[in-house]
Amino acid sequence: MTTPPLARLAPVTLAEVIDRAALQCRVDRKYVLTADELPHLLDHLTPYARVLDIEGERTFRYESVYFDTPCLASYHCAAYRRRRRFKVRTRTYLDSAQCWLEVKISGARGRITKHRLPYRAEDRRTVRSGRGFVNDVLDQEAILTDLAARLFDPVLVTTYRRATLLLPATASRVTIDTGLTWQDGDRALRLPGIAVVETKTSSAPSLVDRALWQRGTRPVRISKYATGLAALRLDLPDVPWRRTLRRHFRAAPSSALPELTVPNRSEQEASCA
Repeated sequence: MTTPPLARLAPVTLAEVIDRAALQCRVDRKYVLTADELPHLLDHLTPYARVLDIEGERTFRYESVYFDTPCLASYHCAAYRRRRRFKVRTRTYLDSAQCWLEVKISGARGRITKHRLPYRAEDRRTVRSGRGFVNDVLDQEAILTDLAARLFDPVLVTTYRRATLLLPATASRVTIDTGLTWQDGDRALRLPGIAVVETKTSSAPSLVDRALWQRGTRPVRISKYATGLAALRLDLPDVPWRRTLRRHFRAAPSSALPELTVPNRSEQEASCA
């Protein structure tokens, strides 16, 4: 349900967000807030930000499936802070059934480059049909050069609701993720009381970064894949995220979460009727 502060923001279309702030190559800064802190932040942004609005909806359901090698090469690159790191995932917009296969590359000075391929939602738990795309990106970036090591299996599933803000003055974006869940086999973790706020800029800090800094909120190291997997698998190295884990994630895992589904074509047509 849309919160009143979010409802007070001026709307923006998806096409305009993409046109003005696609930022496929960018700098990300991440913050963890309590759900109670969000209204104050959104009130502060009302004169400056616009919120993505699609047919009256302002928050949307996401599912990401993260893939890794049998030795968890992607995870360990992050855990040991390798200079060049990668993630392979599918991202599904559950309300529209749109799906993408993505490879994210982390480079020097926090620079993120994201490569995307349109994907079938029913294939979102495998990279089989997109293996050529994944290999091409890793070849281009000279990462995981041993072809025999590029065997990717699904490792972690995350779900959440996302609101996306556009800051027109700086052509930057802000995402606000709530209702976060992680599932690794029969182990699951829910964190309903927190929100992950992520600023996406070309380089310079945004208005949101400065507003959070002024109130004493600093960027944190958090990765939906690596931090979530470390929270569920206590045997994994977790040094980069240890403070975040202790403060926000260390809770007893719950039982398995129900399977999430995307609407099929007939269901989508019926919902639009």
